Amino acid sequence: MPELILWRHAEAYDADTLEDDLERKLTDKGQRQAERVAHWLERNLPASHRVFTSEARRAHQTARHLGKKAKVLPALNPGSTPELVLAAVEWERYAEPCVVVGHQPWLGGVVHRLLTGIDGEISVRKGALWWIARRSEGDRVGVVVRAVVSPDLL
Repeated sequence: MPELILWRHAEAYDADTLEDDLERKLTDKGQRQAERVAHWLERNLPASHRVFTSEARRAHQTARHLGKKAKVLPALNPGSTPELVLAAVEWERYAEPCVVVGHQPWLGGVVHRLLTGIDGEISVRKGALWWIARRSEGDRVGVVVRAVVSPDLL
């Protein structure tokens, strides 16, 4: 059963200019958020899993707390679309779960599309994640939400 974990980067400093958006770093609070969610993931993920991240420093810093090297995909950068993200990570090809660390609004767009089959958006808090699995029963294919985790509740 293919599984996709969509993890929004934790709290980051605001950008002074649009040019340095990819260089924004996590705040101290963001570091704690990423650490808490990564700890939860470590307890719940199987040993074999894949990690993808955007080129943004804040996404790298969030993913780094998992202690596993992440594959960097420019298609996960801020401003991407759900279509580009899903095509880039190809989560349904893998037996092991795919952890994708990224950004709003595309992250919420992917969640909405997988849950409803149509375009839209769900608001995903900074540092939070949605764990979704593909399920098939006979001719029916759908998704199941395995978990929704927010760092302020851990």
